[in-house]
Amino acid sequence: MIFNGKTVIVTGGSQGVGAAAARKFAEAGANLMLVARSKKNLEALAGELRDKTRVECFSMDVSDLDACIDLFKKTQFEFDRIDVLVNNSVARPMKDGFDSDASTFAHSMQVNATGLFIITRAFGDAMARRGSGSIINIGSIQGMVGPDPSIYRGTSMSGWAPDYFFHKGGMINFTRFIGSYYGQRNVRCNCVAPGGYLTKDHPTPFVRQYSDKTFLGRLANDTDLMGVIVFLASDASVYITGATIPVDGGYTAK
Repeated sequence: MIFNGKTVIVTGGSQGVGAAAARKFAEAGANLMLVARSKKNLEALAGELRDKTRVECFSMDVSDLDACIDLFKKTQFEFDRIDVLVNNSVARPMKDGFDSDASTFAHSMQVNATGLFIITRAFGDAMARRGSGSIINIGSIQGMVGPDPSIYRGTSMSGWAPDYFFHKGGMINFTRFIGSYYGQRNVRCNCVAPGGYLTKDHPTPFVRQYSDKTFLGRLANDTDLMGVIVFLASDASVYITGATIPVDGGYTAK
């Protein structure tokens, strides 16, 4: 899984899963285009990685469709070719769950559905013209299963996020569509569906109750998702497309 001379775009690439993937791609020799809203966070990560590889940054909100087009133009100017697109950007504006204003659902769709479509089409078409490429959508097991209230018991957390379940479920079938649409032109599309991802803000009851639902007895850490993302981007997975791979410690395997 060597990426020398190849270029990878990671949206939502300044922290969390996106930053972890960027670090792994840098170790494998890929040139990087990192995309996120926070220019400060992007530059901090880029500064860390530039001793390993070439890194360019683009600050944008995926809900801004003109910015999506500008990103495509910039990458065509900066790099000779784009080999891999990692769709990791996400918005979660429905802070009041099912009681949130309908406008927050519409905003969520602008980022998580329309923005995803615009970016995927722009770079997918470019890959198809060249005859190779890999698109990786970062989904969630919440696109595969319904909410489980028991994991939130004794906390102020809630799983009632209708937009998140809606667009992560849609992402799985969108992955199949894109895999089929570009397949004859040797462009693959797959989805990684993470389970719970441990953060410092998670209350102890949630960590315990969620961990008990997995085979491995824990939530995911910063490095657990890097390998599968790089694998799906690489030539080691050339006969895999349209697939959704849960990376959840066995949560959905029960």
